[in-house]
Amino acid sequence: MLGPEDPLPEQPRRVVVAGTSGSGKTTLARRVGEALGIPHVDIDGLFHGPGWTRRESFLADVEAFSEGAAWVTEWQYRDARDLLADRADLMVWLDLPRRTVMRQVVRRTLRRRLSREVLWNGNVEPPLRTIFTDREHIVRWAWSTHHKSPRRIAALRERRPGLPIVRLRSRAAVSRWCAGPLRAASQ
Repeated sequence: MLGPEDPLPEQPRRVVVAGTSGSGKTTLARRVGEALGIPHVDIDGLFHGPGWTRRESFLADVEAFSEGAAWVTEWQYRDARDLLADRADLMVWLDLPRRTVMRQVVRRTLRRRLSREVLWNGNVEPPLRTIFTDREHIVRWAWSTHHKSPRRIAALRERRPGLPIVRLRSRAAVSRWCAGPLRAASQ
């Protein structure tokens, strides 16, 4: 397990960013893609069809892009995780405290809902009252699944012991890693 100051063993070309919903996976994945000059594939855009339905082509789309030589994406969706992890040459784990994740996901949800921001395939955040009525609302999902990432990472380490994993435990650690090892790997 690598920390925010540890050099990367090689220049990564296939990167997955792990963490709880709302932890900043997509933001960091975009940043990694820009730094390394590789495409970022927003996995939510592949998954969510109109009306928040799962797109039938989701797994085929994941299979297709992950065969490529270079990409960065988020490590989510149960049936895509193993495929992505098997093809990745680096994992970056946003292991942020629950309070940080909840602050981020609540702010993001409020901003998206109040601005009626159009997300993937025409979707918008549902009314805020659904936080209380929908068990899978993103805010509730982030709270109830926060504890799962460490177990998933532990299982992955057993299955792929040679995969370098960078563990970032704070926003400051993310900044240090981007300014240090990520920048060095991009040169």
